[in-house]
Amino acid sequence: MFESPPGGVVEWQPCQGGDWDKAKGKVKETVGEATGDEDMAREGRMDQAKGAGKRAVGSVKDAAGKVKEDVKDAADTLGDGVRRDEQ
Repeated sequence: MFESPPGGVVEWQPCQGGDWDKAKGKVKETVGEATGDEDMAREGRMDQAKGAGKRAVGSVKDAAGKVKEDVKDAADTLGDGVRRDEQ
């Protein structure tokens, strides 16, 4: 049974990080295998790999963004300490 989230509102979120390619690929692979269409099945596997690659790139970008924020925070903290020492 479906339970609604807190607040009772379900938000639509677009597919991110290759999720669409992975889902589309899985459908193609399944249909291709069921109908004996090896080309479609192969195309589905390629779409899934493409989606996995996009997801990996997204993860790297997220990690790089986090590192950037951490470096900025560290620089701000260091700058605050230098200004206090100068007074």
